[in-house]
Amino acid sequence: MNEIALRKPPALAKTETRQFVTITIDGQSFGIPVLLVHDVLGPQRITRIPLAPAEVAGSLNLRGRIVTAIDIRRRLGMRPRPADAAPMSVVVEEGGELYSLLVDAVGEVLTLPESDYERHPPTMDLQWRENSTGIYRLNGQLLVVLDVSRLLAIGSRAEAA
Repeated sequence: MNEIALRKPPALAKTETRQFVTITIDGQSFGIPVLLVHDVLGPQRITRIPLAPAEVAGSLNLRGRIVTAIDIRRRLGMRPRPADAAPMSVVVEEGGELYSLLVDAVGEVLTLPESDYERHPPTMDLQWRENSTGIYRLNGQLLVVLDVSRLLAIGSRAEAA
């Protein structure tokens, strides 16, 4: 046998990466794993749901499906959105249901190296730590990686209470 045919080429160093849809809320950058995002929508008509938790802004109709809209500002304990600012919607799926995450703006899709991912800083707000998985440091600003499952755990906490 030919010795050259048996040799494998040297493995190239592969850097693991993660992709995020970037969003902005009150000037802060957040990331949502790109594979969780179904749609990005402009301002929508939202119908208030009586007796819903404060974080639930209401519901909207997306191509015939009822989608629960979650106000991420309220969920993260941030100041309310100015009355003249219409939110955008990032639609995600959890447990077979669609949810609209109301945000100020949607940015770009970033591909970031896994090696740059960091744990939360100890000084990060508790609500932010509970609803995120970690951070990336990007040009002097933090990109907080949101944990969509934890953000949407509103109903299960209300039912348990």
